[in-house]
Amino acid sequence: MTGASRGIGRAIAVRLAREGARVAVHYGGNHAAAKDTVDAIEVSGGQAFAVQGELGVPGDAEALWAGFDAHADALDILVNNAGILGPQSTIDSVTREGLEHLYAVNTAAPFFITQQALPRLRDGGRIISVGTMLTRGAAMPQAIGYAMSKAGLDVLTTALAKQLGPRGITVNLVAPGVVDTDMHQGRLVGQALEWLLSQTPLGRLGTPQDIADTVAFLASDDSRYITGHRLDVSGGTTM
Repeated sequence: MTGASRGIGRAIAVRLAREGARVAVHYGGNHAAAKDTVDAIEVSGGQAFAVQGELGVPGDAEALWAGFDAHADALDILVNNAGILGPQSTIDSVTREGLEHLYAVNTAAPFFITQQALPRLRDGGRIISVGTMLTRGAAMPQAIGYAMSKAGLDVLTTALAKQLGPRGITVNLVAPGVVDTDMHQGRLVGQALEWLLSQTPLGRLGTPQDIADTVAFLASDDSRYITGHRLDVSGGTTM
């Protein structure tokens, strides 16, 4: 799975390992964080290995799969989790360079990673992407570039669900609300945090474990007849 060294990705990696998966822990540049994730899995009796690869650059998918192939010869579950939020700005201050970088990491990288996963993915496998609630029903002008770049995963999910159905492969997307990770550190304080909690029926921010448990369900046999679905995990913020 991509972006597995910290935050939501680490929680998903640990949860899937607990269910018996041997997890490829992808990371961009923080080797120590990836090692911590692998160690946490192995201490609990699971199996994992780290795969390094910067996303959003030419050859990123090829490099990632070369690292994977050095440790494994087939794939059962692909989790597209890695992504960047980018600077918070409305359309009037978004730059071409900034938007292109968002698309390179959040749209193009998972597209080509998934493309190159398909020959490795066993029939009956799972593809799960981590999107955002901001692509539907929770517009946030200050995150227009991020939301646009993540919207591509919604399209990828439904298109691939139709294409891969004959192989018994399910393709789904988890759309988190605001999750309490370092990605949002310093952004949600004071009145901003109070307002967000007032808009969330469950009255709290999401946790990485909330997302990890949902991904684990979609990766399990319990979800075998669910495909092409976008599952909102926002505590009701998008109502």
